[in-house]
Amino acid sequence: MGPPSGFYVSRLVAVLLAGVAAALLLALAVLAALLGRCAHAPPSDLPGRGDSPGERAPPPAAPPPRPTGEPSGPLPARPRHPAGPWDELRLPPWLVPLHYELELWPRLRHEAPDRAAVRFSGRVNITVRCAAPTARLLLHSAALECERAGVRGPLGSGAGGAPRARVPVDKVWAAPDMHYLVLELGESLRAGGLYELQLSFSGRASRDIREGLFVNVYEDQGESRTLLASQMEPTFARNVFPCFDEPALKATFNITLIHDPGFVALSNMPVLGQSDKEDVNGSKWTVTTFHTTPPMPTYLVAFAVCDYDHVNRTERGKEIRIWARKEAIARGEADFALNITGPIFSFLEDLFNINYPLPKTDIVALPIFDDRAMENWGLMVFDESLLLLQPDDQLSERKSIISYIISHEIGHQWFGNLVTMNWWNNIWLNEGFASYFEYGVINHLNPKLPKNEVFFFSILHNALTEDHALVSRAVSLKVENFTETNEINELFDVYTYKKGASVARMLSSFLNEDLFINALKSYLGTFSYSNAEQDDLWRHFQMAIDGQSQIILPATIKSIMDSWTHQSGFPVITLNVSTGVMKQEPFYLGKVKNQTLLTHNNTWIVPILWIKNGTTQPIVWLDKSSKVFPEMQMSDSDHDWVILNWNMTGYYRVNYDKLGWKKISDQLEKDPKAIPVIHRLQLIEDAFSLSENNYIEIETALDLTKYLAEEDEIVVWHVVLMNLITRDLFPVNNYDVYPLLKKYLLTRITSVWKTYSTIIRKNMAALQDEYLTL
Repeated sequence: MGPPSGFYVSRLVAVLLAGVAAALLLALAVLAALLGRCAHAPPSDLPGRGDSPGERAPPPAAPPPRPTGEPSGPLPARPRHPAGPWDELRLPPWLVPLHYELELWPRLRHEAPDRAAVRFSGRVNITVRCAAPTARLLLHSAALECERAGVRGPLGSGAGGAPRARVPVDKVWAAPDMHYLVLELGESLRAGGLYELQLSFSGRASRDIREGLFVNVYEDQGESRTLLASQMEPTFARNVFPCFDEPALKATFNITLIHDPGFVALSNMPVLGQSDKEDVNGSKWTVTTFHTTPPMPTYLVAFAVCDYDHVNRTERGKEIRIWARKEAIARGEADFALNITGPIFSFLEDLFNINYPLPKTDIVALPIFDDRAMENWGLMVFDESLLLLQPDDQLSERKSIISYIISHEIGHQWFGNLVTMNWWNNIWLNEGFASYFEYGVINHLNPKLPKNEVFFFSILHNALTEDHALVSRAVSLKVENFTETNEINELFDVYTYKKGASVARMLSSFLNEDLFINALKSYLGTFSYSNAEQDDLWRHFQMAIDGQSQIILPATIKSIMDSWTHQSGFPVITLNVSTGVMKQEPFYLGKVKNQTLLTHNNTWIVPILWIKNGTTQPIVWLDKSSKVFPEMQMSDSDHDWVILNWNMTGYYRVNYDKLGWKKISDQLEKDPKAIPVIHRLQLIEDAFSLSENNYIEIETALDLTKYLAEEDEIVVWHVVLMNLITRDLFPVNNYDVYPLLKKYLLTRITSVWKTYSTIIRKNMAALQDEYLTL
């Protein structure tokens, strides 16, 4: 699914300078109040966090399903049944689906474009293997009416096998609380036998994407139009056809769509053939059949029926088509997406040494799609605002948004589609790695990007801002006791996407890129067309580590990484440069002196990448609550300085004792460029966050601003102003101090102001391709 909302903004000069100027005015007032308070009184209670980073809010629970009908007629309202497997949260393991023959007939007519709801009917034949003898069959069905149900088998082997006998179906009824359809048979199925479940059904599609099949009503070329599309993730396939709607139950699909001849029909695979059909009223319909899919979960099944045009190109022999409103295609709005999609596929194919397995890719721009984007195999869908670009819109902002989201969804073709998590508690294996690689892809295609700064603003900052020890959740949940759609939807959050990506980046940083990619190649190759758990991933990383001798770890990769994925929050790492003692403690919002009531007692196995006097040092590990590192010890007299968390690749914040902070502050005033940009940004960010939450005094953070007259990087200024203006310090009571503080900050911002105002006057386009992430 598409990444949560992010905001990417280019370094266009007018926008930047206007933003800095506006922020400056507010920051002056804030800084006046802030320093005034520091001078006259101890800090009051610190405020909570600022606004959330714009994560996609989980949609409400799906509406209650309609009762499913028996073959002989409608079901009685909510019949009472004895306790049984239909009361369980997960499907029983009696049946394993192997193949679906699915036919869907939505009654959407080209000449009725303003319809907000569309009825559909369908048939599905599901080939299953019986794993244990049973006379009760359960599969998922919600908001559907089952009109007929039959079972045939055991099936013979091959085309010339024995005829398929009919297994008597005594009763069909619905268990709506768990979204089950129950078939009670007259005899038990045999263990090891193959059977075919035959079901006819009907349902309704509306504008709500939570119904699985939904409609968009839109304007194109001055006329009202309607299209039909699907969104099955996480558990909406059961709203479209009866199925085994769990991610581990992969199967192949033969899909047929019956549709108005005026529409084009799309699905996961290329068209196999078309024929004509006439209904009982004599109306003409087109029957479009598609090639058989690879094994895939039900949440990746995809359809679209629309009156769209497309642009296309071929990449390594496979067709890529971008579909959109006819007027958008005519204006060239799909061209940018088309031109970058192929190179992204090629880069990931080469990176993983695994070819994209489908023969084509269709990408559809929907007028309205609340989930932003969806990675269905062979048929991805996007909200058109995140895919289309007007040819005269050359802003880096728009190009960045489209590039990142396309990269994210293409990353899913390997992480999620080719290898799927066993259950939703490990959805981060899909979303976290897709989020991580979306930045690797774009950095490859745009090597001028400041990749560490971009990752910080787009991913790491949001994760650290939301995460803390007591309220947040773990990336990977050990339990699987959630199956409600709204509970699963809640997992598509900042921890799954952004903390997951940050943890993956940290893993890459303390190994090396080659080892990291080789382990992923092994993992993807082993579990292709299958399912995996987090421990499967760690095993393949351990195999890669055991096969070499350069990287030495303090524990198994599972022990290290479980400490980050199986517990909430992150640590604050504090270094005392006088003694060399380093300690870790959980990060809390608004830390208090007496934390005896807090229950977060775990520690992390922390990789410490660090620099000393601008030179990178060998990695050390903090694998307990406290440890001494003599190489980090310093005296008062020398001019050495150290900064932990090289390139901000670790998922933690860093604190120092007073001497450590002073040495850094002195170095910034003496020669700020000796400290890389990403670390100037990091120091400001960590210091203000730690002061806001009572880990250090606010004066320590403010000392870091003294050097700002020499700071000409917009990204660092943005972090400075962002941290000042989001603090709850707006009342200005000391007007005597304000003129001095205004002069203090104005003299420091003059340098960056002059730099960019000069560029504006000489060549505004020179900044066109430089990126700033807000």
